[in-house]
Amino acid sequence: MPSFSFQTLPSADNLNRFSYAIEVSDRRPIVMQKGRMIACYGQLRFETPGRTLHGIITSELFNLPMYANDFVIVSGQGKLILADYGRDVNSFDLENGNLTIKKQNVLAFQGGIRCQQSVMPGYLNFIGTGKFLAASFGPVHFMEPPVRVDEDALLGWADMPCPSYYHDYEHAHGLFGAIGAASGLTLSGEERQLDFPLTAGVAGTVLLQSSEFDAHGAAPPPAAGADPADTIARLQAQFPGLPPQALLQLAGMLGQR
Repeated sequence: MPSFSFQTLPSADNLNRFSYAIEVSDRRPIVMQKGRMIACYGQLRFETPGRTLHGIITSELFNLPMYANDFVIVSGQGKLILADYGRDVNSFDLENGNLTIKKQNVLAFQGGIRCQQSVMPGYLNFIGTGKFLAASFGPVHFMEPPVRVDEDALLGWADMPCPSYYHDYEHAHGLFGAIGAASGLTLSGEERQLDFPLTAGVAGTVLLQSSEFDAHGAAPPPAAGADPADTIARLQAQFPGLPPQALLQLAGMLGQR
């Protein structure tokens, strides 16, 4: 097993599939999600966006007021080693790109990329040029539209419009009749998918994880400071048209918690 020092660490590359080393400078700071650093070298500063003069300047590229406490701006001179709960770490080089990624999978990005909240609940939009890091369950597959995907396996999409939901009503109707509408809170990918249609003049890409879970069968860790409004919005979209009886049953279940 190789050992590393400041001199031997790469400036921007994977150490293995689960960790990534990246160089930091005042000219090119890094914005990272809290809790993702496992080691660092050099003289680095860790600041919450907007708390200092440097943070205020950098936060112009971080237009996420509701998620400001979930991220840290790293500046100074040194190198970071990043990881994310044993998930695969993937790097993407954006060139005037437009990338949308599920928030819980965002690891870090360079200051030349502007970050803002997507209209899709739970997703962030990244625009500009620079290095972007995301975590995934297994290798990432790049799919061309038209394609429908299971939202739990979706990592994000690049250079294309937001998708819409496609419901398999025949499958869902059979499921509701068998187990009842309030027996769970999540539809499977067979009953509802995200639909990425083929759009004229748009050559976008869908980024898909190899699995919805890690190699040990664990679900994704909860995102730090997850916004309850995102969760509520997703739940509201998951069972459209629930009858009043099912809503009362669901309310009763929640009232017993």
